[in-house]
Amino acid sequence: MAYNLLKGKKGIVFGALNEQSIAWKVAEKAFEEGAEIVLTNAPIALRMGTINELAEKTNAKVISADATSLEDLENLFKEAMAILGGKVDFVLHSIGMSPNVRKGLDYDALNYSYYHKTLDISAFSLHKVLSTARKMDAINEWGSVVALSYVAAQRTFAGYNDMADAKAILESIARSFGYMYGRSKQIRINTVSQSPTQTTAGSGVSGFDKLEDFSDRMSPLGNATAAECADYCITLFSDLTRKVTMQNLFHDGGFSSMGMSYRAIEQ
Repeated sequence: MAYNLLKGKKGIVFGALNEQSIAWKVAEKAFEEGAEIVLTNAPIALRMGTINELAEKTNAKVISADATSLEDLENLFKEAMAILGGKVDFVLHSIGMSPNVRKGLDYDALNYSYYHKTLDISAFSLHKVLSTARKMDAINEWGSVVALSYVAAQRTFAGYNDMADAKAILESIARSFGYMYGRSKQIRINTVSQSPTQTTAGSGVSGFDKLEDFSDRMSPLGNATAAECADYCITLFSDLTRKVTMQNLFHDGGFSSMGMSYRAIEQ
């Protein structure tokens, strides 16, 4: 059921790769709730994924952009504003990748070149997106930016590796820009700490299936799905949350507040 929560709003969605992607679900839901959107991803992701199918479903244009490139981001915002007829009202940052995780390297034996790539892609890219948008005055007053995070930013999870560092930095960037953007433009910046979710990126973490099962057993409400995460993101883009900013919002069925549950003990 749609409520027209985003009627008249315009946004940019980063990171939709395929139907498993949370960004894909957010784009579908935003369109359903009345928004006009532009889709974007890195050139290699556009070749690997099926984003054109999503673009057709949501009547959206696709703009290729490497979120670690300031030049690409400037072009993205310029083109998006031309397509949408003005500034945007919301942005979803759903970007994350670790070469160290993909290569199966342990945390005490990281390749530091890969480490920098992890941080650049998964965290610094948010800083670059927000810095570029601010410089170009590309987001309307009372706009909203949401970046996807994970509880490993606060707690240690075996196998999550340098992505935990990236998520911690991501959340700090959101707070810092939340202050700057809030005081000058009433633009709010939040991160959503989502349950383990079967996406292309998530499933690359060693032992992901067991992590997902354990999280589900620990969470009183069970794991949140990608579609449920999309619903939550839509509320953060809407006018219903105009005074929510600089927060890391757990969307994880209660996992982050648990110590141990009977279901986990009985596993």
